[in-house]
Amino acid sequence: MKLTDAKTFFADESGAVTVDWVVLTAALVGLGLAVISVVSGGMEELSTDIGQALTDTDPLTDPFANNVTFTETTTTP
Repeated sequence: MKLTDAKTFFADESGAVTVDWVVLTAALVGLGLAVISVVSGGMEELSTDIGQALTDTDPLTDPFANNVTFTETTTTP
């Protein structure tokens, strides 16, 4: 292959567009994997905190434990 043929080959802009889409898709997949790897640590810690908070809570009594707005009035005959 001559040098002029290589220059012509690399300067030629006609060709398959699918190559561009493959490169673009690979870049997006790589970006998605990078985001997942960064966010997953924080999500795991947050889900552990939420699970612990739900385990420590008694849903039958805790909503009424600090209820100061409810006043019970009794009437005496």
